[in-house]
Amino acid sequence: MAGNDTVFTGSIPALYDRYLGPLLFEPFARHTAEKVAALRPARVLETAAGTGIVTTALAERLPAATLIATDLNQAMIDHASTKPALKRVELRQADALALPFADGSFDIVVCQFGVMFFPDRVAGYREAWRVLALGGRFVLSVWDSLEHNPMTRIVVEAVAARYPQNPPRFLARTPHGHSDTNVLRRDLAAAGFGPVTVETVTLPSGVATAEDAAIGLCQGTPMRGEIEALDPSGLPATTEVVAAALRSAYGAGAIEASMQAVVVVASK
Repeated sequence: MAGNDTVFTGSIPALYDRYLGPLLFEPFARHTAEKVAALRPARVLETAAGTGIVTTALAERLPAATLIATDLNQAMIDHASTKPALKRVELRQADALALPFADGSFDIVVCQFGVMFFPDRVAGYREAWRVLALGGRFVLSVWDSLEHNPMTRIVVEAVAARYPQNPPRFLARTPHGHSDTNVLRRDLAAAGFGPVTVETVTLPSGVATAEDAAIGLCQGTPMRGEIEALDPSGLPATTEVVAAALRSAYGAGAIEASMQAVVVVASK
């Protein structure tokens, strides 16, 4: 994994939240919050919380629970802290591989679309296991492959066509590169987890314009750094190339597409 795959700083948090939230993360956040709420937890920890998209859904569905949300990037936590819906949530910077919490502190640990960024996934899972109480659950999700996420696949292909000698691979390498369920089960077992349930979830993804999707994916993710390293002044033009590819596939108006993820519940 490239070293900058975990860096979400500068203007990325705001763009991520504004454009990718509605496009990709909010529908799965609602799904995750419903799954967690059904378990009736009193103490919930979220890791890799980003700008608080899942956190917001959890706060709405679990009004009486204690919620702590963490992220490796202080810039993401800073953006989340501006949201009125999260005023009662404890937001703090923390590394999911070295959590600053005592053993057995939580009933649920949630990590939506974050474990793909862990440099050592077994170590990250082991930390989730450590801070869970006996009988607690680790609820995590990963994006399925690009084959099952057509809008993102179009973006990857359009950027690769623009830079064929050294195509940016962040989206394929990290968000969409870790959906092998056999590996997920193996690594969770290695971390100490017992029963594991795996569910493939397909949800609709919608965005008002192709430009919004292109801005979110090109400028609101670490792929931005890859593009700027290849072509320091080329980010706006690359974003427009991606928007044109999306318009070609979906038309000039609002985009509706499917997106697919793997959702896992592991028990301690």
